[in-house]
Amino acid sequence: MFILSETPSIANQFMAEMRDIRIQNDRMRFRKNLERLGEILAYEISKSLSYKAQEIETPLAKTLISIPENQVVLISVLRASLPFYQGFLNFFDDAESGFIGAFRDENESGEIKINLGYHATPSLEGKVIILADPMLATGKSIIRTLDTIFSHGTPSMIHIAALFAAPEGIKYIEKNLKLPYKLWVGSVDEKLNHLSYIVPGLGDAGDLAFGEKL
Repeated sequence: MFILSETPSIANQFMAEMRDIRIQNDRMRFRKNLERLGEILAYEISKSLSYKAQEIETPLAKTLISIPENQVVLISVLRASLPFYQGFLNFFDDAESGFIGAFRDENESGEIKINLGYHATPSLEGKVIILADPMLATGKSIIRTLDTIFSHGTPSMIHIAALFAAPEGIKYIEKNLKLPYKLWVGSVDEKLNHLSYIVPGLGDAGDLAFGEKL
């Protein structure tokens, strides 16, 4: 597992602004920080991909440069991940993309279920995918998302990218995801509270990015 906050960098400032109640209600800055951190994690993930040498002709000479062997498929879990996903798309600008809607549904007994609505992806067979979801809380929405999109093919490698992760969610993914994967997170937080929100976390990322939902 790669943890971005373990190495001091400007990324920590962006995550701090997202957490800070004095700053986070600036929706434009919140979305921009999601996008910036998506770009940073895209760069880190790019180091783990396969590369091939390609001859490039400059005005003065020919040279060999290592470029990605294959483009990845980006999967965005709506709605909070849209700015985060855009950061990945800024770097993997020729990537195919898939989208899936996921939301928490709490019944009268307090049990939280993950409902999935719209989903559309290209073929995933044998491909490397990056699943972008800024909050990794229980891990159930990520597993449900993956189970759903596997109907479009079995990827060769899964990169799960999240900014704020709870230990419970990490353990759930370890237990339930059997395909090759790597987890890339901004920070591993303390725990989940009784409402399954990440502590200290930052609140509801979708509401902070786009406004409260009814």
